[in-house]
Amino acid sequence: MKEITKEVYLNWYEEMSFWRKFEDKLAQVYIQQKVRGFLHLYNGQEAILAGALHAMDLTKDKMITAYRNHVQPIGMGEDPKRVMAELYGKKTGTSMGLGGSMHIFSKEHRFYGGHGIVGGQIPLGAGLAFGDKYFKRDAVTLTFFGDGAARQGSLHETFNMAMNWKLPVVFCVENNGYAMGTSVKRTANHEDIWKLGLGYEMPCGPVDAMNPVAVAEAFDEAIARARRGDGPTFLELKTYRYRGHSMSDAQKYRTKDEVAEYQKIDPITQVKDILLEKKFATEEELKAIDKRVKKRVAECEKFAEESDFPEKEVMYDVVYEQEDYPFLAHKPE
Repeated sequence: MKEITKEVYLNWYEEMSFWRKFEDKLAQVYIQQKVRGFLHLYNGQEAILAGALHAMDLTKDKMITAYRNHVQPIGMGEDPKRVMAELYGKKTGTSMGLGGSMHIFSKEHRFYGGHGIVGGQIPLGAGLAFGDKYFKRDAVTLTFFGDGAARQGSLHETFNMAMNWKLPVVFCVENNGYAMGTSVKRTANHEDIWKLGLGYEMPCGPVDAMNPVAVAEAFDEAIARARRGDGPTFLELKTYRYRGHSMSDAQKYRTKDEVAEYQKIDPITQVKDILLEKKFATEEELKAIDKRVKKRVAECEKFAEESDFPEKEVMYDVVYEQEDYPFLAHKPE
């Protein structure tokens, strides 16, 4: 695995802090009704993305996930201003404002969504991996889904085919404890989701997903296996979300004390502690990073606020192409 150096820890601290503040800002503007529809935030789960990116080859590897999907494309290289603009429904967004919160895409940076159908991305991720194997691209696809989606039948069909064809895919269940408001303890007669891989003789196991180092190590091994042509791995990333399932979630299914217990092992705090313990940075240097992060978020908000909404006619362009389409002419001659 690539060495986890001082620079890596500093980058992790800045990027995870940025993702957290980016999501916090979205929560603020959502209350102001500047972002509409559903909004699912990633607060608490940042170590997963940080560790995964460390192990990936961002020049060719791919990522696909569910609707908790704002910061992943940013980590993959997408401009965060465009991501925020997409959430605002603006024409400068990643999908011209037509996708919104649950459907962020960045084909340029190999991020393939953003899927609202629970578990729908599981077979799609395997399909991306099948294409890479067929065309010999030497790429690996990381397919993320929640603990609720792990109960979908499509998971079993996909696992079976992925193992049979030895597809270069890493299946990653982000187990944050709750499928919406339903505890993992109530969705099956076992709590170790990773054991689902055993039925397919797929390498599988749990990962401390509040620690980016543990995540990086697990992904490094899984990605190496996939790239060798040995097939998929199934990782259960044990994490926690500090906010509700979505902004409309009253969170009556858990206590404030439970959330506070997980905040004691916050991934950003863990990285900060290492930076200070190893003298990789001083408190003043970290405060400077915090200030830089807040400025970046403010720039994203300003960009989204000042961008224009797309013209209504754009909706017709993204459905299908037909020369004699019976609506108004809207394309320039």
